[in-house]
Amino acid sequence: MNETPMVRYVDLHKRFDRPILAGVELEVGRGETIAVVGHSGTGKSVLLKTTIGLIVPEHGDVVIDGDSVVAANKRTLDRIRRKVGYVFQNAALFDSMTVFENVAQGLSDREQKEQGEGEVLRRVVDALEHVNLDPAAVLGKLPSELSGGMRKRVGIARAIVSRPQILLYDEPVTGLDPVNATVVHRLIARLAAELGVTSIIVTHDIEGALPISDRVAMLDHGAIRFVGTPDEFRASPDPLVRAFLERDVPDSDLLEAV
Repeated sequence: MNETPMVRYVDLHKRFDRPILAGVELEVGRGETIAVVGHSGTGKSVLLKTTIGLIVPEHGDVVIDGDSVVAANKRTLDRIRRKVGYVFQNAALFDSMTVFENVAQGLSDREQKEQGEGEVLRRVVDALEHVNLDPAAVLGKLPSELSGGMRKRVGIARAIVSRPQILLYDEPVTGLDPVNATVVHRLIARLAAELGVTSIIVTHDIEGALPISDRVAMLDHGAIRFVGTPDEFRASPDPLVRAFLERDVPDSDLLEAV
């Protein structure tokens, strides 16, 4: 890459009962959308959580816009996290909070105090409009009153309300039917274009993610096995890539593919 990457993973190692990340090296350019794929248990979500220090690696580093996440003190880590919006798997909304309250959670307590109620409401309304939800119709609703696709979009609104430079998506279409999955994928692409954000999408839905991604990275045994454009991914002769694309073996058996 010709310019300093927005996100850089440097020789990342992390283990729990077994090694999960084993030397991940990956750079993500500014404004780039990259899909991170791989079989279950290969460390995709762990990699995402290391990006903002939710999981600390045993070795290596994550560098966000020039700042080390691992070496960061609290003030620096707070500054790094303000640059990042995180879309959790299954939206992870608070059941007892309204849509307005859930989306406002994407703003820090300090931001909410400094901006005041009127500006917070304006920011929440703007975020909901960005994800194609009618604020007047949903602001006062609870998550239980929304469809699965709407809950996903509220989760994305919460991630963008702080106007981040980076968006992290953890399995953004899990549990959605094909129509709603397509809606969410198109939304991810539109947000990347409109907001100019760097997007990292951890996903099993490779067919949905390929058309909206600039590059694809495949994790295997804790390291990057493949990285390239969607066309290069589709054309790769690597048997593990072929098996993943064709889904001719169960997810659990991909570990054994050579």
